[in-house]
Amino acid sequence: MLSDSVFFDILRQGLWVAVIISVPILAAALITGVVIGLFQALTSIQEMTLTFVPKLIAIAVVFWISMNFMTKTLVSFFQDQLIPLIIGA
Repeated sequence: MLSDSVFFDILRQGLWVAVIISVPILAAALITGVVIGLFQALTSIQEMTLTFVPKLIAIAVVFWISMNFMTKTLVSFFQDQLIPLIIGA
C-alpha cells in the first residue's frame, strides 16, 4: 500500500513537472501580450484580433520549439517515479 508521504511526494513532483512544462508557453503568452498591449497603448489601436492572433501564433511557435523538452521531462518523470511505483519496484 502507498503511504501518505510517498503519495504526497509524488504529487508534489508531478505538480512541479506541470509547472516546469507550462512555463515556456505561459511566458510566451505573457511577453506577447505585454508587447501587443504596449503597441496598442502607443498607437491607440483597439482591435481585438490584434491581441488574439499574435498570442496564438507565439504560443504555437513556442509549443513547437519546446515539445522535445516537454516530452523528455514527462517521460523522465514517468520512468523515474510512476512506473517503478506501479510495478512495485
